[in-house]
Amino acid sequence: MSRIIAAAAIRGAHKIVNRADGKLAEALAAYGPEKTVEFPNTGYYLPIIYGMTGVAVETLGDMTKVMERTRGLLPPLVTDQVWLPYLGHTLDAGMATLFAEEIEEALKYLQDPIPYLANEPNPMNGQLWLGAANDVILRERGIQFVDGTAPGFAAIVGAVPDNETAVRIARELQQRNLYVFMCSDSGGRRFAEQLREADVQMGWETRLVPFGTDLSAAVFALGFATRAAMSFGGIAPGDYRRILLYNKDRVFAFVLALGPVDDEKYANAAGAINWGFPCIADTDIPEILPTGVCTYEHVVSKVPHDQIVNRAVEVRGLKVAVSEVPVPVPFGPAFEGEVVRREDMQLEFGGKYSTAFEFLRTRELDEIEDHKIEVIGPDVDTVPVGGSLPLGILCEVAGRQMQPDFEPILERRIHTFINEANSIWHMGQRDLIWARIGKDAYKAGFRLNHFGEILWAQLHHEFGAIVDKVQVTIYTEQEQVEKLLPVAQQAYQERDERVAGMTDESVEIFYSCSLCQSFAPNHVCIITPERLGLCGAYNWLDGKASYQINPTGPNQPVEKGRCLDPLKGQWEGINAFVYEKSHKHLEKFNAYSMMEEPMTSCGCFECIIALIPEANGVMVVNREHPGMTPCGMRFTTLAGSVGGGLQTPGFVGVGRLYLTSKKFILAEGGLPRIVWMPKALKDAMRDRLQKRCQEIGMEDLLDKIADETNAESVDDLLPYLEQVGHPALTMDPMF
Repeated sequence: MSRIIAAAAIRGAHKIVNRADGKLAEALAAYGPEKTVEFPNTGYYLPIIYGMTGVAVETLGDMTKVMERTRGLLPPLVTDQVWLPYLGHTLDAGMATLFAEEIEEALKYLQDPIPYLANEPNPMNGQLWLGAANDVILRERGIQFVDGTAPGFAAIVGAVPDNETAVRIARELQQRNLYVFMCSDSGGRRFAEQLREADVQMGWETRLVPFGTDLSAAVFALGFATRAAMSFGGIAPGDYRRILLYNKDRVFAFVLALGPVDDEKYANAAGAINWGFPCIADTDIPEILPTGVCTYEHVVSKVPHDQIVNRAVEVRGLKVAVSEVPVPVPFGPAFEGEVVRREDMQLEFGGKYSTAFEFLRTRELDEIEDHKIEVIGPDVDTVPVGGSLPLGILCEVAGRQMQPDFEPILERRIHTFINEANSIWHMGQRDLIWARIGKDAYKAGFRLNHFGEILWAQLHHEFGAIVDKVQVTIYTEQEQVEKLLPVAQQAYQERDERVAGMTDESVEIFYSCSLCQSFAPNHVCIITPERLGLCGAYNWLDGKASYQINPTGPNQPVEKGRCLDPLKGQWEGINAFVYEKSHKHLEKFNAYSMMEEPMTSCGCFECIIALIPEANGVMVVNREHPGMTPCGMRFTTLAGSVGGGLQTPGFVGVGRLYLTSKKFILAEGGLPRIVWMPKALKDAMRDRLQKRCQEIGMEDLLDKIADETNAESVDDLLPYLEQVGHPALTMDPMF
């Protein structure tokens, strides 16, 4: 390996450790050793230290012990002339660097005010830097690394000479569906600040994530990867070898070093190499080309800016597909979370401004023409800036394998596909949509026919096994929109009735989902008509459609076989499948019970159901809820016990719509067992929950369920339940 890199990395590590030592001494003098330290709303303490050593840093005193261990990792200072024939000393220096920097970043959270935004979705509005990702963000984004919509991330350190180059690199990374984590400066300039000056939207929704101003903020990227291994891979803290191998093999990431590289940046690059993440630089620095720790080269230098993204993808061994859609704007999942604000809008459709709907229906092969796209009514360039138009999107598909049951599945993807165009925004579905075309898209040449181009290309790409022809008609004349709307609404109603009428008893086949096994190797999700996938993204019809599309894919049909327990939801065929596909870790589970051998969870669940023994009932908490719950744990803490493919009686992860299923914890008594849930969740699902309450003859049950406005602890909860007469108090004991 290069003696220059080794010497520089070791020098940089000594500087960083000495600096962290000094800052820790100042904090100890100011606050004392018992002062609590943390990255807010995470159950992983300081995740790099926790993952590598198993040490949970909770106080300044704990940091002192870690710093002693960190100094033990530091190799002696060497000169450029000393030959080191292996990476060992350099890797140790890199790990010591990250331990020290994680302590530095944690100390920043003692400052007043805290220098970070706590993961606000729009850092463009005010302060820019986000700091450590909380566990809600980790779990929301984790499923994208599972299903391939986010194959990896780029950690950008420094800046490029001009804003135009920064935007081009960011867009190239987004179009490859990669997350972009940014920190540090180059000559006083920072990549994220360059994007902000160019009016590029940043935040988790657009995958452009500005972590912090300092180089030490690089620990937030590596900490994210470490937490992914512990959360989704079920790897125990302290099992550093498995965590590092997990990241090398499954979390595909690399470092882009932009601008001059000093000793401290060499030290951070050495730290990243421990995880198998190579460094690609735009300057002329010494290279480490032989393979070993990384999949291919470790350090590659002097790469031109117009080639750096392709070269980084090649060096890391990423397999990514750039979406090729015939539209004049960048396109890909990285743009899905982008918002078009009113001041940036060319025109809009729907919402409270006009009538708008989208409708997909099946036709015979000889009834439509593939790639026929027609706009009936005025186009974008006929409306004043900031105006609105009615909108009807009629998407007609035909295919030998197409079935009416697949229509709502394909139709729901219209929302996703349209949102993946840069400077285009869409929300809602069916006849409750709201969409905007941004000024940037308009200037680039985007017109209404491009909606059709997106749907034609993506429906063929995603559903090619069942779709042979796609024809799209865009209506913007009010009379035509109002004429077709009742036809669409009738179809919506018929679909709901068809799906709502399905029961687990009415089918002989359930569907599996193994998408999350790349993160939780022993987890198997079984999707039934009355129990959707715990991520909330897949129902039984989705599983069926997915199997038709890809017979060897993650959704496989599973014959139920002989029913062993109808109350708990256990079948012979399901048990056999689960045993085999969980690598023989699980012999069986119950689909309708949370107390006896419940279904496992990967970590992507929308909600957690947890036992409240004092109330003889259960609580529900959704991942968006940040507060304390009556079981004494926040969502983030609970998730650490429930995820990773574990079978944990008394706790289970679910999709939120399962709360309204007739099979919801049927073995324990169903809906009347819920004694607490966050108010926001209750309000969001009120209509569905109220309908289910009426079906079981308990019209007032919803109002008897407590929330955080009247109970955040068991001591508050029990008096409230007694006051309102909650039925769980008189039901049979759950044990």
